[in-house]
Amino acid sequence: MTFSILARDPSNGRFGVAVATCHLAVGSTVPHIRSGVGAVATQAHTNPYLGICGLERMEQNRDAESVLASLLRDDPQIEHRQLHLIDACGRTAGWTGGACGPYAGHRCHPDLAVAGNFIAGEAVLLAMEEAFLLSDPSWKLGRRLLTALQAGEQAGGDRRSPHATSAALQVSGEAAFPLLDLRVDFEDCAVDSLTSLYGRSQQRWVQQWRDSFAELPNPASRAMNRTVTPLVGDDPSVA
Repeated sequence: MTFSILARDPSNGRFGVAVATCHLAVGSTVPHIRSGVGAVATQAHTNPYLGICGLERMEQNRDAESVLASLLRDDPQIEHRQLHLIDACGRTAGWTGGACGPYAGHRCHPDLAVAGNFIAGEAVLLAMEEAFLLSDPSWKLGRRLLTALQAGEQAGGDRRSPHATSAALQVSGEAAFPLLDLRVDFEDCAVDSLTSLYGRSQQRWVQQWRDSFAELPNPASRAMNRTVTPLVGDDPSVA
């Protein structure tokens, strides 16, 4: 009931995930990204822990294939899951369980992966893949992903409806949180609405607001860099 695309922009190392479905709140459970680490989309009978754990394991310098293998070992209901992931080097891996619907599949390439379950057919995946690969590489990653998502819906998308009712886009930046996190729910044409919302996100005032996040103090990094001054009379060599 869900189709998604994830990609890495080799020019700046950013990751992005775009996803659409006829279900609800797809942006809260399917896409997972982390700057400098990678991205995961977990769908079908969605298990968000696969996204959370997948990113944690990739952050330990593990590649996409080995992380996928470890996730498959750890989830006893893996036949009901679909997931695909991309690591910091752009390597991708995917899994589609045997119980993911009448048509379900995935396609993986360097810097790009697409997946869908309960969709109209493989044409949906091929349309997303082609639209992304033929899009202008100078475009921002979010625009390229949404172009692909639109192509997937036009090719049939979720087989239960001509239009998805929930759609989301996430793009990483340099911060620990997503640079862009856009979501649309309970809309008759959610992919179109998400594309319109993305256009608004590119307005100058919004970008200036988003750029200001780069100057935010990070308490975690300050704590890590803080030095402890020993009290007078203490011997620092004694534990």
